[in-house]
Amino acid sequence: MPRTIWSGAISFGLVTVPIHVQSATEDHSIKFHQYHLTDMGRVRYKKVCELEDREVSQGEISKGYEVSRDHVIPISDAELENLPLPTAKAIEIDAFVALASVDPVRLGEGYYLAPDGQVAAKPYKLLRQALARSSRVAVAKWAWHGRERLGILRVKDDVLVLHLMRWPDEVRDPAEIAPPAVAVSEQEIEGALALVETMTREDLDDPAFRDTYTEALEQIIEAKREHREPAPAPEPEEPAQVLDLMAALNASVQKAKEARGDQGEAEVHEMPTGKKKTAAKKQPAKKTAKKTTGRRPRSA
Repeated sequence: MPRTIWSGAISFGLVTVPIHVQSATEDHSIKFHQYHLTDMGRVRYKKVCELEDREVSQGEISKGYEVSRDHVIPISDAELENLPLPTAKAIEIDAFVALASVDPVRLGEGYYLAPDGQVAAKPYKLLRQALARSSRVAVAKWAWHGRERLGILRVKDDVLVLHLMRWPDEVRDPAEIAPPAVAVSEQEIEGALALVETMTREDLDDPAFRDTYTEALEQIIEAKREHREPAPAPEPEEPAQVLDLMAALNASVQKAKEARGDQGEAEVHEMPTGKKKTAAKKQPAKKTAKKTTGRRPRSA
């Protein structure tokens, strides 16, 4: 069972739900240490006081705010824990919004909220069912790790999930990196939509979505442990310069269908390159007009 990283309560109007905050994710990446190449001795970081030039213990260390180089205001952990905020010990729900209205760029890590004992079971279930039926998420604030946080509460199966959320002024304006104005034809959009349709999946529970980087690292470590040379890395494909966008889209649809294992003939819709020509009825030849001395005006 994951350990509790924060304990408090959800404040929902006059309803209080005691909860424990636990991490909702696990990190399976391979961790490395640093070693001295000469003798493979472990290299560690030490906390050294720059004035006394000696290593200091954790009990001698405190936080501080630097006003200037010679003026530092010390701040203790007790002062941070007892800030005069209603969110210091509670997750305060301030509003409810549709999840679609939340920009995903503002969302961060997710945490499971576990009810704290039997007394919390009923209000916890009440809030979970209210969120599920309303098809909304709760916007909340709470103090954690030395600052007030913004987040959303949503329902996942039978559990409430809390996602960290960035404040509005923490998101950069995307206009500064917007691409230059270019024209995209309706045919090119239809081609891109055909590729999207071919690559659409019902869920992400698929062997294709795995950490191949970690797998490659594990193979290198295993080879070195067995005193053999790791398998040579494949040459990366050079990205091709797209000159014909429509041809690239159609080729991508074909490749995506083959990757999906479609056994039937891959039906790639040819995108029209212009208006369809209609068969013209033969008209009787007209007599040649007599030449005139004056010139016909040019058509606009």
